[in-house]
Amino acid sequence: MDLNNLQKIENAQYLNRRELVRIGTAALFLVGIIIFVGAKMPGSFLLISAAVIGGYMALNIGANDVANNVGPAVGSKTITLTGAIIIAAIFESAGAIIAGGDVVGTIRKGIIDPSAITDPQVFVWLMMAALLAGAVWLNLATALGMPVSTTHSIVGGVLGAGIAAAGWDIANWTKVGQIAASWVISPVFGGMIAATFLYIIKRTITYQSNMIEAAKKMVPLLIGAMAWAFTTYLIMKGLKKLFKLDFLTAVGGGFVVAVIIVMIVRPMIAKAAEGLEPTKASVNKLFVIPLICAAALLSFAHGANDVANAVGPLAAIYDVISHGAMAAKAAIPLWVMIIGALGISVGLALFGPKLIRTVGSEITELDQARAFCIAMAAAITVIIASQLGLPVSSTHIAIGAIFGIGFLREAIKSNYGKKVAEIRSHHEGQDEEEVNAFLDKFEMASFEEKGHMLRDLKKHKQAPTVTKKERKRLSKEYKKELVKRSAVLKIAAAWVITVPLSGLLAGMIYFTLRGMMMP
Repeated sequence: MDLNNLQKIENAQYLNRRELVRIGTAALFLVGIIIFVGAKMPGSFLLISAAVIGGYMALNIGANDVANNVGPAVGSKTITLTGAIIIAAIFESAGAIIAGGDVVGTIRKGIIDPSAITDPQVFVWLMMAALLAGAVWLNLATALGMPVSTTHSIVGGVLGAGIAAAGWDIANWTKVGQIAASWVISPVFGGMIAATFLYIIKRTITYQSNMIEAAKKMVPLLIGAMAWAFTTYLIMKGLKKLFKLDFLTAVGGGFVVAVIIVMIVRPMIAKAAEGLEPTKASVNKLFVIPLICAAALLSFAHGANDVANAVGPLAAIYDVISHGAMAAKAAIPLWVMIIGALGISVGLALFGPKLIRTVGSEITELDQARAFCIAMAAAITVIIASQLGLPVSSTHIAIGAIFGIGFLREAIKSNYGKKVAEIRSHHEGQDEEEVNAFLDKFEMASFEEKGHMLRDLKKHKQAPTVTKKERKRLSKEYKKELVKRSAVLKIAAAWVITVPLSGLLAGMIYFTLRGMMMP
């Protein structure tokens, strides 16, 4: 047998063994849930089944949704994949257990009218169907490498199972419309904010003739802005279980923290910048620690908020089984929250790397400054949307921010290419060394100096401009290089079908459960 073919067979067997180990470990986690819940409430088949489905949902949240928090840090090579998994697992679990929502409405997001469900048993089947449908869709999306919203998955499940149980009138179509609007709002907000911060960094640091001196002034302010945004974000969203403060108080507290952080980091940045070469790579090094902190804080807030997607329906089912009636709200017991936290961590470790790579490196190229802008966009968009009462998805925000970064880079590169072509057209017929010397000077100049150089060229010599055909060719070339259009289409399609597909699955599962459970 050919040695190359033998090597291919061995590699395939190795990959299959790794996949079996991952699946086996996930299965052991679910078996552990069966044993634990079975010992806690012996004979409660429904609760054991619901707990397993909740654990399965948590595994898929870890595999799919957590990538948004750490993917940019990995893609920018700030931290390794293993380091990202460790950081995310610790802070996701801490957020879920310490600051996870202590009360969750039994009907997630008010998507259906609970008064239409009069039979507690029907309610249990409805929530189990919703939870299983959301988990199955997340599993499929992860396998296909598509980052989707876990919140939208469970909302679609509740909607579909609710309609199957009580008809179309049970649905809150106003809320459904808001969720549909968030498909556009979340990525657009995220993309605009991330692109704005990247443009600020370029104008104030990387487009300056002395990048290191500019970085000494601006990086502490940018870190302060991050501290302000994340403190406000955590007070409003991540720590709402521990204490509740109004928006202005949260913003004021965040500002105080930001001022303190700026005073602390300014001398540290100045010291770290000493001896650095005046290059973009050197400037990026100054964003490493802030970016790691941002990944940890995003993971903490995500664990505090999105663990309810896995265990909220489970808590509602537990409440019905324990008390024999359906309550308006269901408290989440600690053991339920631990199942969610462990499930997210295990799912991230076993199946998360695929989506982390997708988010971090398969859409557009990221460095530390770009990844920093994505983290800022995630925090600021949630704050703005919360105040405006708009439902947004952290997944959609992060992916939209990545696309925003990529499209801004395309625009900048395309514009720069046109300027270079214009410079060459003004120097047409001159010595090549003279042209290249001017281009080198142009590249090293600050943003303002570049404008002066171009204006001087136009004053001294009227030369042919770049043709429309050449501009289109340049623009098309850079777009192909910097943002993968196939990723845009694939992810957008996944977002659009998440709610209807999980709803359809939930309806089918509900009818199956009802057929099995009814005498």
